[in-house]
Amino acid sequence: MTDPRDRAEPLIRNVSDTARWVAVYRAQETERPDAIFRDPFARRLAGSRGEQIARSMPLGGDNAWSMITRTYLIDQFVQAEVRRGADMVVNLAAGLDSRPYRMSLPASLQWVEVDLPEILTYKEEILRDEKPVCKLERIRLDLSDLAARHRLFADLAARARRVLLITEGLLIYLTPEAVAELAKDLSVPPSFHSWILDLASPGLLRMLARRMSANLNQTAPFRFAPREGPAFFKPCGWKLVEVQSLLQNAARLHRLKWWMKLFARLPETETSRRDRPWSGICLLAKDAKP
Repeated sequence: MTDPRDRAEPLIRNVSDTARWVAVYRAQETERPDAIFRDPFARRLAGSRGEQIARSMPLGGDNAWSMITRTYLIDQFVQAEVRRGADMVVNLAAGLDSRPYRMSLPASLQWVEVDLPEILTYKEEILRDEKPVCKLERIRLDLSDLAARHRLFADLAARARRVLLITEGLLIYLTPEAVAELAKDLSVPPSFHSWILDLASPGLLRMLARRMSANLNQTAPFRFAPREGPAFFKPCGWKLVEVQSLLQNAARLHRLKWWMKLFARLPETETSRRDRPWSGICLLAKDAKP
C-alpha cells in the first residue's frame, strides 16, 4: 500500500493558489512591449508554483486574455472611483494583487487588503523591500467567519466616508447563498458606497467545468454564475452602474486570437450574457431601495 505521505502534493492546494496562476498572466502582459498595464512584481509573486499551475491548465495561454483584461478593467474602475472621491479601497480576498504598489494613487488613499494569513504572509515576504504608493493595511481574516467579518466591516466603515469594495476572482468560488449573504453584509455600512466584481454566466461555468484541470475542479470548483446576471445583487441592496464585457474589451485591446475576434463581434444582450459563455466586470453602487 502506498504511504499517503509519498503522494505528490496537488499544485492547487486551495483557492489561494489560483492567485499565483493569475500573477503569471500579469507577468506575461508586463513583459510585452505593448503592455496595457505593468506589474513589475507579478513574476516574483507568481513564483515557480504559479508557473507550474499555469502550465498544467488545459487552456494554457488561451485563457490569458481574460485575466489580463480583467486586471485592466478593474484598474480603470478603481481610478474612476478614486477620482469620484473614494477615500478607502477594501480588497476582499486580495490574494497577490499589487495595485497599491503599481498604480498611480493618492498618497492619502487608504487601501485595505483582507485575506487568509498564509497568502498575506507570503506576499509580505516577497514585497518586503517595496514601498506602496498609498496607505496600505493588511488584515488576516477568514471571510467565512461571519462574526469577525461583521466586526471588520463596521470598523472599516467608521474610518472612511466613501469606500470602494473589490472582490476580484472571489465570488465564482462561492455558493449563491454565500454570495447573497456577503452582498447583504456589504450593503449595511453607510460608507460602503461602490463595489467592483467579476461575474460569469452559467454558460461559461459549464464550459470551464469541462475544460479546466481536474485538480482545479476538485480543489477550487467554480460555483457562482447567476442566470439573472448583475440583477442578482439588487435584492441584496446593490444596483448596477456599469458592466464591461471581457471578450469585447479584449478584442478592443488586441488580446484575442483571430478566431475569438469573430465571437467578439456578436452583439451582447441580457439573454446572450446568460446563455453564452460570458464574463464581465461590474460596478455596483448602494441601492437606496433594495
